[in-house]
Amino acid sequence: MMTRYKLVVIGASAGGLTAFEKLLAPLQTGFSIPIVVVQHISPDSENYMVSFLNDHCNLRVKEADEKEVVLPGTVYVAPPNFHVMIEENLSITLSVEERVNFSRPSIDVLFETAAYSIRKDVIGIVLTGGNRDGAMGLKMIKEAGGLTIAQSPEEAQVDIMPSAAISIAHPDYVLSLNEISELLMRLSN
Repeated sequence: MMTRYKLVVIGASAGGLTAFEKLLAPLQTGFSIPIVVVQHISPDSENYMVSFLNDHCNLRVKEADEKEVVLPGTVYVAPPNFHVMIEENLSITLSVEERVNFSRPSIDVLFETAAYSIRKDVIGIVLTGGNRDGAMGLKMIKEAGGLTIAQSPEEAQVDIMPSAAISIAHPDYVLSLNEISELLMRLSN
């Protein structure tokens, strides 16, 4: 039986690299849902996150490319200084439109386009971070019928972002990183 979900979108800011490693490392090679992640990074970053996560995860991790169609078992990382948007055919569009929540890439841009394009078939997850990016996007995913998750603020390295997501989006789950991994594995099977 195939999973009903077509995509997982995850956003983080301060503390995100460690959070992504803890969340993604337990996922096994057969994980059936593509994952697209936004980490707030410097515009001139080398995007070290891709090689770091490839060394620590079972899934393939790569930088997202323009017009690329996302595939199961793969984690797509937003490139520095580009918004990542999701199209209805599960392809990626990169944009250099103005910053949203002082960020490019912006979590809200990823989440809002995923909510608009694939509606109830998306899982949105907000992790650690020091601003409110992702909260409105998570609310849009919930309103579209998708599944919404926030990292437990008590566990987050910086609790502002998950706390904002909880107060604005009222997510379906507030979980530790280990619990999020376990839920994703159950939903993937």
